[in-house]
Amino acid sequence: MSPRKKESSVPSFEDSLKKLEGIVGRLEQGDVPLEDAVRLYEEGIGLSKVCAEKLSRIELTLKRLEKDLEGNFRLLDEETEE
Repeated sequence: MSPRKKESSVPSFEDSLKKLEGIVGRLEQGDVPLEDAVRLYEEGIGLSKVCAEKLSRIELTLKRLEKDLEGNFRLLDEETEE
């Protein structure tokens, strides 16, 4: 599988968060059979990790942005970071 195909099959942050919110809602209702609740919980933990990792990557990118004198943003090279 090419890297581009693999990348396009990864759900967006928004899709992952929406699915996680749906799982939380179902679990909060309290009428989910135990086996289903455990499966949903495990899926929710996985989605939570995916969301946290995506947010961490975005945070690192934002920390590496620099504004030049004209007000344009550019990404700092790792060698120039302090």
